[in-house]
Amino acid sequence: MPWRLIGFIVLFGILLVFITLNLGNTCNISLFPGFEPIKDVPVFLTVFCSFALGLLCAIPLSISFRLKKKSAKLPPPAGKKSVKKKKGGVSGEEASEASSFQNESPYGID
Repeated sequence: MPWRLIGFIVLFGILLVFITLNLGNTCNISLFPGFEPIKDVPVFLTVFCSFALGLLCAIPLSISFRLKKKSAKLPPPAGKKSVKKKKGGVSGEEASEASSFQNESPYGID
């Protein structure tokens, strides 16, 4: 069964019921103080316009999150120097880090 299609039909039916029940309800919209308000705007139109504006504002956020996620998966650039280990083990920097994290207790608790 195409569940997305069924979900879309159900959602569309709910929206249609919402619109028909609110056809008589109107409101006045004042966008800017000092200007003439827009009179007798149907409530469902106000709700849908607000929802659409919210979606438009969310698009840049979703794009930026996807770009950050993709950049986190990319490997480091090729021009970056890698730390080479000495033949006998770890390098000098890594040895100092490793020694500070070594713990002699059997469970890692002092």
